[in-house]
Amino acid sequence: MSRSGAPDQTPIDCHDLRVAVVASSWHDQVMDGLLDGAQRALKAYRVEAPVVVRVPGSFELPVVAGALAAQGYDAVVALGVVIRGGTPHFEYVCAAATDGLSRVALDTSTPIGFGLLTCDTEEQALDRAGLADSSEDKGWEATAAALETAHLLKQVRRGYLD
Repeated sequence: MSRSGAPDQTPIDCHDLRVAVVASSWHDQVMDGLLDGAQRALKAYRVEAPVVVRVPGSFELPVVAGALAAQGYDAVVALGVVIRGGTPHFEYVCAAATDGLSRVALDTSTPIGFGLLTCDTEEQALDRAGLADSSEDKGWEATAAALETAHLLKQVRRGYLD
């Protein structure tokens, strides 16, 4: 289980961060869970007025995340799910989305919360979606990681660390 060894993610005050969430539209139940987890994390971390936008699928996450980062958001959370099928499509979409989100983060120095589920089955995706009977909450985790990184980068850029 990937939850093993996870860091303590006690919420910190991120009220001064501008945050956007970009989420894919495929797989309603999984995406509803991921978005709910992200929203709960944003509230717990005291983010005020986050922007949430939807894209058609996971392949489109990087281009919109890049546009949001270019608009000066302190952090962008990318949420999506790709479930393996019987063709190579899975590998192409997963690689393109992952590589694209990494490139956005490095090219813009903007933390990108990586909430892209790449699962073999729908059951695996549901188990990670943060639903009532899920064992993991990847929406929360991706959001918390982006917020904590953005908070740290603000301190580094100001020349001091708490």
